[in-house]
Amino acid sequence: VQLQASGGGLVQAGGSLRLSCAASGRTFSRYSMSWFRQFPGKEREFVAGIMGSGEISDSIDSVKGRFSISRDNVKNTGYLQMNSLKPDDTAVYFCALGDYYNDDDPRRYLFWGQGTQVTVSS
Repeated sequence: VQLQASGGGLVQAGGSLRLSCAASGRTFSRYSMSWFRQFPGKEREFVAGIMGSGEISDSIDSVKGRFSISRDNVKNTGYLQMNSLKPDDTAVYFCALGDYYNDDDPRRYLFWGQGTQVTVSS
């Protein structure tokens, strides 16, 4: 499976962005999908996860109520809707597919997108 992340950019604080993660192949729905982010000089941080069926999802406390993860298994695409963005959200965002739902260990993921830069100005 190959993943192509897109949708990042520069936005003012309080603004919104929607990240997309397009997957090749026909096995997208069998994997849980997550979004991670990476701050300069830091390890990748789990942000949100969604089961393969799309029925259950969760996110870290710092983005609850602002970010929403979803997926469209017909289109083989996952999304991260980010609202009320803050300068602290500035990072490179990655999508990933793995066997375990809500897994916060990046080492267990099987497939990764290339990352998309999100920059939030104050």
